Amino acid sequence: MQSIKNKLEKNGFEVIIVDTKDEALHVAKNFVKKDMKIGLGGSTTVLETGLLEYLVNLKNITLFNQYESGIDMAENLKRRREGILSDLYVTGCNAITRNGELVNADGSGNRVAAQIFGPKKVLLLVGKNKIVDTLKDGFKRIKEVASVKNINRMNKKALELGKEPKYNLDNIGNKFAYINADEPGRTTIVLINEELGY
Repeated sequence: MQSIKNKLEKNGFEVIIVDTKDEALHVAKNFVKKDMKIGLGGSTTVLETGLLEYLVNLKNITLFNQYESGIDMAENLKRRREGILSDLYVTGCNAITRNGELVNADGSGNRVAAQIFGPKKVLLLVGKNKIVDTLKDGFKRIKEVASVKNINRMNKKALELGKEPKYNLDNIGNKFAYINADEPGRTTIVLINEELGY
């Protein structure tokens, strides 16, 4: 992981390598400050590390949580828009190449938009299973691994809620982002030496 860290840093990303999801949560907490406005992008890794639960329970921040149960679609969209202009945006990443490039897909686009521009700071939590050799492998991983798992997850959730499952490979991720570099210090990547997320 050290060689990927070096490539990512050359591209302007700050990188912190940790061994476990518990360490990742500890590191992530250091980025959360009182009175911050924090946006969220869909990420199973953020959920699995416990960071989402931590943020939801904090009372001294404003969390634009589009996943809160009971809100309608208008409020969901409003929170996603607000998240793009937050102090800190927290999400994961679909793939990171060995050349230090980020590859992502998204359904609505808020997650990829925020990684490109908007929030003052972006914090990415990324498991080692997201590391791929090339850009082509990154897009392949999205189609063959991340999309399939997300389709299953989202359709299962729809069935649990009594709704019609509607996701498939044609509509799960229509917006893609390839990020070769960022302004130095804007994006911090916590690379976790565990398999996490999709």
